[in-house]
Amino acid sequence: MLAAIAAYSAWGLLPIYFRLLHHVNAVEIVCQRILWSLLLILTLLLARRNLRELGPILRDRRLLFALSGSALMIGINWLTYVGAVNAGHVIAASLGYFLNPLVNVGLGMLLLGERLRLGQLAAVAVAAVGVAIMAATALTTLWISVALAFSFGFYGLIRKMTPVAPMVGLGVETFLLMPPAVAYLFWLSMHGGASFGQDMPTTVLLIAAGAVTTIPLVLFAIAAHRLPMATLGLLQYLAPSIQFLCAILLFGEKLTMGQMASFGLIWLSLVVFATDGLSAARRNRLASV
Repeated sequence: MLAAIAAYSAWGLLPIYFRLLHHVNAVEIVCQRILWSLLLILTLLLARRNLRELGPILRDRRLLFALSGSALMIGINWLTYVGAVNAGHVIAASLGYFLNPLVNVGLGMLLLGERLRLGQLAAVAVAAVGVAIMAATALTTLWISVALAFSFGFYGLIRKMTPVAPMVGLGVETFLLMPPAVAYLFWLSMHGGASFGQDMPTTVLLIAAGAVTTIPLVLFAIAAHRLPMATLGLLQYLAPSIQFLCAILLFGEKLTMGQMASFGLIWLSLVVFATDGLSAARRNRLASV
């Protein structure tokens, strides 16, 4: 439980971290995040004697193709998120992660043939109305929410269907993202636009982006092995809730009437969704007794 709370709290507080790098190009931040994450992940895999697991995956075309897709999705997600935070759209970013559980349900229904319970259908329908209101009143930032929700949704879907351990999979993903990241950083340094190395605080923050990315994932992996899915399903709302509070209380972002109505409906849909999930988990426990 402590590992799960720590992981989701760390993800919720990410806007504060990236705001400290508001003067750095979002693409450079993501490229540095990729490189330092890869270095830390390789170190952890070496310490756990799992480094040799990378070789067979890189030689397996099917796994490599799947992880190339998940790498693309997580790259889009990271770039959209950092860009949104540094542009002052943390509310829109938090909405994306509030929507993500419902997107996961929709993807499961459409692509995996999963059957939805009545409560899940009701939650998705209410959320759809909320998104429609957002589209009518805050169209300029809706793309941020949709991009984050669907990129992370497809990322989760691909990883769900790919039999690779979480840390090993992230190692392969960051390895695949490394060449374009290195190419961009080299181009940026040749044109005098790189922020890395310009001053100590910025350089340290960019290096630390690897730990900020990897440590919550390690904590989440620990929690996922020990906690029921119903508990994780409820705790996942902690991260976007903290992001939302950061946007309002720390960054001074304002909610329009349309956004208030949209968030209200989406929160209502999440209450329906969470209640249905808890009821289903309770029924399953009783049935197994």
